[in-house]
Amino acid sequence: MAHLLRGKQAGIQNDLSAGITSDLFNIDDIARYGVSSQISCLAYDPVQSLLAVGTKSSQFGPGQVYIFGQKRIEVTFQLRARGANVRTLQCCADKLVCLDSKHDISVYSLERKKVLASHSPPGVVTVLCSDPTLDYALLGMQTGDILAYDLDRENLAPFKIPNLWQEVDQRARVAPIVSLQFHPRDIGTLLIGYTHGAAIYSFKLARSMRFFQYEVPRGAPGGDGDPASMNVVRRPKLTQALWHPTGTFIMTGHEDSSIVFWDTVKDGRMLMARTLTDTNVATPGASMWNAGQTPGALAVKEPLFRMSWCANQDPEDTAILIAGGQSTQSPTKGLTLFDMGRTPIYATSSWEVLTQYFDSPKRQRILPTPPGAEVVDFCLIPRATPHFAGAHDPIAVIALLSSGELLTLTFPSGMPISPTNQLHISLTYVHPFVKRVNITQLDRERWLGMTERRAQGPLMLKGGAESPRHLRRYESRNIAQTVHADGTIRLWDVGYGDEIENDKVLQVDVGRAVGRFDNVDVTHTSLAGASGELAVGLRSGELVVFRWGHNRNAGREPPPPRPNKPQALTSVVDRVEPSLSEGLIPLTLLEQQDGPVTAVRMSEVGFVAAGFEGGSVAIIDLRGPAIISISTVQDFSKGKNKGSLRRRASSGAAAKPEWATSIEFSIMMLEGDDYSSILCHVGTNLGHLATFKILPDPSGRYTVQYAGSVALDNKVMYIAPINADSGKPAAASPTAMGNLRTGLRLNGVLLAVTPTSIHVFRPATSKGAHKSFDSFFCDCARIVRYQDQGHALVGLFGDGNARAYSIPALRELASAKASGVLDVRRFSDAVITPSGNILGFTGPSEMALISIWGTGEDLTTRNQDRLFNPAALMPPRPTISNLQWVTGTQYITPADMDVLIGGPNRPPSKRMVMQAQAEEEQRRRAGLAAGSSSRQTAALAQSDEGYWAYMQRQIQERTEKLGMVGDSMSQLEENSANWAEDVNKFVSRQKRNAATGLIKAKFGF
Repeated sequence: MAHLLRGKQAGIQNDLSAGITSDLFNIDDIARYGVSSQISCLAYDPVQSLLAVGTKSSQFGPGQVYIFGQKRIEVTFQLRARGANVRTLQCCADKLVCLDSKHDISVYSLERKKVLASHSPPGVVTVLCSDPTLDYALLGMQTGDILAYDLDRENLAPFKIPNLWQEVDQRARVAPIVSLQFHPRDIGTLLIGYTHGAAIYSFKLARSMRFFQYEVPRGAPGGDGDPASMNVVRRPKLTQALWHPTGTFIMTGHEDSSIVFWDTVKDGRMLMARTLTDTNVATPGASMWNAGQTPGALAVKEPLFRMSWCANQDPEDTAILIAGGQSTQSPTKGLTLFDMGRTPIYATSSWEVLTQYFDSPKRQRILPTPPGAEVVDFCLIPRATPHFAGAHDPIAVIALLSSGELLTLTFPSGMPISPTNQLHISLTYVHPFVKRVNITQLDRERWLGMTERRAQGPLMLKGGAESPRHLRRYESRNIAQTVHADGTIRLWDVGYGDEIENDKVLQVDVGRAVGRFDNVDVTHTSLAGASGELAVGLRSGELVVFRWGHNRNAGREPPPPRPNKPQALTSVVDRVEPSLSEGLIPLTLLEQQDGPVTAVRMSEVGFVAAGFEGGSVAIIDLRGPAIISISTVQDFSKGKNKGSLRRRASSGAAAKPEWATSIEFSIMMLEGDDYSSILCHVGTNLGHLATFKILPDPSGRYTVQYAGSVALDNKVMYIAPINADSGKPAAASPTAMGNLRTGLRLNGVLLAVTPTSIHVFRPATSKGAHKSFDSFFCDCARIVRYQDQGHALVGLFGDGNARAYSIPALRELASAKASGVLDVRRFSDAVITPSGNILGFTGPSEMALISIWGTGEDLTTRNQDRLFNPAALMPPRPTISNLQWVTGTQYITPADMDVLIGGPNRPPSKRMVMQAQAEEEQRRRAGLAAGSSSRQTAALAQSDEGYWAYMQRQIQERTEKLGMVGDSMSQLEENSANWAEDVNKFVSRQKRNAATGLIKAKFGF
């Protein structure tokens, strides 16, 4: 019976949820944003312009492979092996090859978007090596052997390279392979890196060509410079081996952070052994004091995580990019870049010139990374070609930090690149990590007009094509505001699983607006749907307001920011990013100096309110802008009478600290009034909910009056003003504010939600009706609508369920399990939209978009986009250099490699057959085009001829045809004569054979 009385107690006569039934309440899994677990590796395909990302397996999801293209294009594959992590990803033409931590090889088709094959080799695979022009992937084994996996036949090829290091050391029966790389110009030559050293193998000769072993003699400091080991001969283990872009030299990295350069053409001598800071570390007596450490102290160096020998447009002009290898005492951390400049001409350079070239790079610099971040891997973004080991003419580098975050830098300058509108929206969740999210509904026309103009470099991801989706053109758009760890806020359209017309992302730089780039921790955001104004609250106590506008100083660095005014508004219109021409521009800043911001609300009628942990509540009129009220929650928590709160009131120390937790603006009639007013409702952590009137002042400004408050049972987490007659929102909107002049009388009520109860009452002091939750807590709630059939209160609860309650009876309508998709521990960070969509976290860096008005469908929208573009042709592989040709090097083509690896009996691969078919089709079309062109030319000529020319052509054609008939008759006569002659010869031969047979039979032969 209680739910029958709540309508009267709340002042609502109608059942606002009459059209909503339990069978409408089903959860549909619509989309995913972000990555499920920590990123482990990256791979980029410059031909298709796609980025592949591999993740580790964790409690939040299995290891997965993400492939991202332009805009919102995304395809996801899940590893088949349970608990496996993605170790290596390599793009190979129309395939993506994956090596996981279970030592399984998986081959994915970019064209068919499916797993083509999954293979478990006999042993432990340590290295994967492929080439875009080959149909094979080489597998380096822990035993030192190299196997070849046929990507076309989807099985192991008969080819095998045994452990070559046994030729150097017979006792090295097991020499794990740590690195494999094809020669950048001669695919028939392979560089093999064992833990003991490196070797060069020739496919055409089927034998090793040269070996390289790094040895640090007595008295030499080595890479680590450990004095305790300087009196012994050391052989540091090899970790990486790379070719010079021309193949003239190789570079090896070792576990003591040594970087060694070797000659490969003449005698294979060591040219230079160095670290990032020291040279000649393998020379006895070399000093190590220039490594950055203090005298008498040993500086431990980071391991060499990754090295890459990059080539510019001219492969002779090179640079070396290194992750790791720096001293732990180094004040600046990041990627190290050796700009080597142009390589000396090998044929005319002495050993001293070559040694000096590696001893003194043209320029050495650090590409800085955020403080405390350690780069463990990186992925280069080449401009056009995948050759030269994916390091030819790179324009950017994506660095993978030890925390799993990404950092994008320009190459070679090292300037940070914002991922906004450069990378997929899911990658922005780890660039850096997303901390919190909010959603506001904007009109479709308003969002289509909010396209910022920003100076931006060339796009890195241009591949793929989106699959067609259904249209919802007349829906309000769900605009998410994702807050990141560096203080950046990105605004983008979450959508409804439909086609997104404006897929661009807006970026807001809060750090620049507050005048600093450290300690920028955003706690709350609020976006006004009608005006497009954004309010941001920080943990350091500032409130910043952004408004759409133009940057008057676009392209110019703004002057140094002036100090912010304490407890006053500071104009920050000049604190804009130089690259931004039009977008969300900082407007004003309030530094209240009363603790972190605990609640923010931006109204659609030009007012913004913020609550602070110290207890103060500020209301700002943006028409000035001007502060029109600063009050404390203690004022209304003690039940003071109505009165002006224009100035801050002093109060005694409360037993418990109290601050605002929820703020909302509305336009409705208060209890006892016969006119509507602009109202501001403030809820606190102790359960007090106060109402303020915002009234126009004769001076042209607005004043704030305290109207009253009610005491609830717990922290106020959600306030919703609704129309008591229709159930529609009674929020302060421009339309409602304009109708105040005509005497608008809106009968409204407030619905407030706490973790333990729901309350419906008429403001400001009526108690109304309420419902308590007995066996669970509410983590978040919102009033949602289902089409035009009614409104209901939907919440996420601690038992893992989503529930819907009727209004005003507060009766439970339906319940569905949401913990199967969302993380229960982060229900409080989820956001419910007025249309019934829920955006919540599934893990630290992934969110799911679900709908409560569904049919129980699982996630089916993935892998619908098209990835592979057959028109994007693979550039030819570079050939051998002039020096190699002069010295007698025989060039091996990829077709020759098919014979050398697959054997002479291997039939043509699918790619070769398709290529032959394409060439034949191209020739056929060219022939048809030529024939059609000749016929068109003849027809054009015929259309221009006169009557006598026409008669002459007809006679000539008739003569030609008669001649052709005569020739045909002559040929027929000749054929008939030949046929008759052949018949006579056959008859004569048969007669002769018959007579001979009779004679033989008569004489008994």
